[in-house]
Amino acid sequence: MTMDRIDAVAITGFVALVAASAVVEGIAVAAALGGFALSLSSWRLYDGRPWEAIAWLAWVGAAVALVINPGGAAFLIAFFGCLVVGLGLLFGSRMELLPAIWHDGAEEANGAD
Repeated sequence: MTMDRIDAVAITGFVALVAASAVVEGIAVAAALGGFALSLSSWRLYDGRPWEAIAWLAWVGAAVALVINPGGAAFLIAFFGCLVVGLGLLFGSRMELLPAIWHDGAEEANGAD
């Protein structure tokens, strides 16, 4: 479970967004967080890590819950539910607990699973 370049970009981006929250309005920072998580999701998908891409999409859902802010129990379920699903998918992918659903064409040609 090592960190790669995209992990470093994610950490740097989140630090920048936290710093921006002191200057910019909260809803704008939440929207920027959603866009940033969406771009990280596409990078993970392009890198061949679909479970991590889905985890980042779940965190986009958490950012959307911050922007929409439905209030009450709906907010708690939407926000924390997305966070927990994202964490589960991320750690499940990194610890290789989830099945490999993304196969390289060369592996399929050689008959490897």
